[in-house]
Amino acid sequence: MRITELLTRDTIAMDIDATTKDGVIDTLVDQLDQAGILSDKAAFKDAIFAREGQSTTGIGEGIAIPHAKVAAVKKPAIAFGKSKEGVDYQSLDGQPAHLFFMIAAPEGGAQTHLDALAKLSGILMDDNVREALLHAETPDEVLAIIDKADDEAPNEDEEATVDPGVDDKEASENEPYVLGVTACPTGIAHTYMAKDALLKQAKKMGVKMKVETNGSGGIKNRLTSEDIEKADGIIVAADVHVETDRFDGKNVVQVPVADGIKRPGELIDLALATDRTPFRAKDGHGKGAQGAAGGKTEKQSVGKTIYKHLMNGVSNMLPLVIAGGILMAIAFMFGTNSFDPKSSDYNAFAEQLWNIGKNSAFALIIPILAAFIARSIADKPGMAAGLVGGMLAISGDSGFIGGIIAGFLAGYLTEGIKVLTRRMPQSLEGLKPTLIYPVLSVTITGLLMIYVFNPPASWINHLLLNGLNSLSGANIMLLGLVIGAMMAIDMGGPFNKAAYVFATAALTEGNAAPITAAMVGGMVPPIAIALAMIIFKRKFTKAQRGSIVPNFVMGASFITEGAIPFAAADPLRVIPSMMIGSGVAGAIALALGSSIHAPHGGIFVIFGTDWSHSLQTLLAIIVGSVIGALIYGLLKRKPTADEIEASESMDD
Repeated sequence: MRITELLTRDTIAMDIDATTKDGVIDTLVDQLDQAGILSDKAAFKDAIFAREGQSTTGIGEGIAIPHAKVAAVKKPAIAFGKSKEGVDYQSLDGQPAHLFFMIAAPEGGAQTHLDALAKLSGILMDDNVREALLHAETPDEVLAIIDKADDEAPNEDEEATVDPGVDDKEASENEPYVLGVTACPTGIAHTYMAKDALLKQAKKMGVKMKVETNGSGGIKNRLTSEDIEKADGIIVAADVHVETDRFDGKNVVQVPVADGIKRPGELIDLALATDRTPFRAKDGHGKGAQGAAGGKTEKQSVGKTIYKHLMNGVSNMLPLVIAGGILMAIAFMFGTNSFDPKSSDYNAFAEQLWNIGKNSAFALIIPILAAFIARSIADKPGMAAGLVGGMLAISGDSGFIGGIIAGFLAGYLTEGIKVLTRRMPQSLEGLKPTLIYPVLSVTITGLLMIYVFNPPASWINHLLLNGLNSLSGANIMLLGLVIGAMMAIDMGGPFNKAAYVFATAALTEGNAAPITAAMVGGMVPPIAIALAMIIFKRKFTKAQRGSIVPNFVMGASFITEGAIPFAAADPLRVIPSMMIGSGVAGAIALALGSSIHAPHGGIFVIFGTDWSHSLQTLLAIIVGSVIGALIYGLLKRKPTADEIEASESMDD
């Protein structure tokens, strides 16, 4: 597929007037929407800002590539705009961005469009292409420049390698050889930008290089065992998990994908350094993995390491939690016991929804949690033991506590088995991943779960659940206050996730109080900020007030992250205000007996039970939002003249 099949006259904005990053995003989203690319403009914009929240898409060299891959996109497309004056896009090199390409990719899109997007990323690394685009006057000129660059772009194998071409055979065999692996969360832009930046720099330095990309379309240009054997060093520029066991004993430089774009020369020098500690697969997740600093080994704190592994399990578990929970909530709409054949409310369709949600999706939550914790620690060899450990946590009645224990147990146990078997004869190497690792790790993990960890974990699990079930009156209000406030402390960070995981665990055991407080508390911040902008209109700029409707929508949808831009800009006023509003909302909801039986969905699942519960829940959200809005509005200072002028300029 050619790039100009995705970038068309209808998706080109040319010279844009926006002077801020948000303004650029608004302009390009509007361009895509007007071209009929989007089915849900608000959802796509939310996805774009969510991606920006992970790391800036201002990649440097005057380029920004905001992108999202969501169901709100009807068909793949690219929007283009430029600013000769430049916009502060918080780029990696700190310089203003002049060229903007917004990538809209549908979920499950065809591989052909992903290849075109990858090619675009490579083309933009060419100085001549960027200069020509900056001086283009019409959409036709832009398309002609891209078409010409597309024609000259190398094929997939050529563009993933660079060989300076040493004539002398002996010198060629001894020339420096560096490998790279690049990967980013969406696998669309940064993955290929890092690849091209590394290859371009390697060519300048006269270094032979090959780069493997882990993108949306899968792994391309995979490094072979022969490549790894010959390599002097390996650069892993990735923000997601990639296979690293294969690099055992090599000089490995592990950095975020942005570093691959920002400082490729420094990384290549480190990969060629001979005084660095070799990477060991047994230490590939924090113990022996090398960062970009000198020849020293970078070590994460124990707390950060545990949190990283736990969040890897939680992030892979969440799709099951959300899908299963919403299906259960829909089943409740047919009647409180509509899924029970013995009930007068029985409905055959509701029973099937309940079977899919509760008996299938929810049944997989703990095994998947444990499996991906184990994988984060020990790569693929840890998954089998993690899955089995998670299943034993269910059968042993130790619940989420047992599942978390099983994940860490399986992961570190598998790492230990790797160490113990590393001196086995080379002829048995192929048996390790297929026979030795799974049999030993599954057997030992299973026995330890049954005889050692399940009994105390089950006791603790029942103690917590009995404690929750016995809460009433002031105690249940305190629970709602704490969980609601935690949802607003960091709005998607560790405190928010801890409260959400605890609430989800309680829901799987039949206690809906914690998830009710969590959802109510999580919905309040965006709604409260929107209300504050209405009540205290003069304290907000035009640009800020433009987010009133999106904040209402995000709050109603239980997307707490909608409040993050305000919290980041004014944390000392926003965070305490939102914590109070969310805490009060959570306390009121539980005091009134509100009950939500789904872990996600916001307003769309609140009406899943009877109307009295729904009205109580809505009352709690309204009261908490009003309180949060009033406190924030009273504390907030008025915008300065410069802020007002900048906002009005962007609006014009």
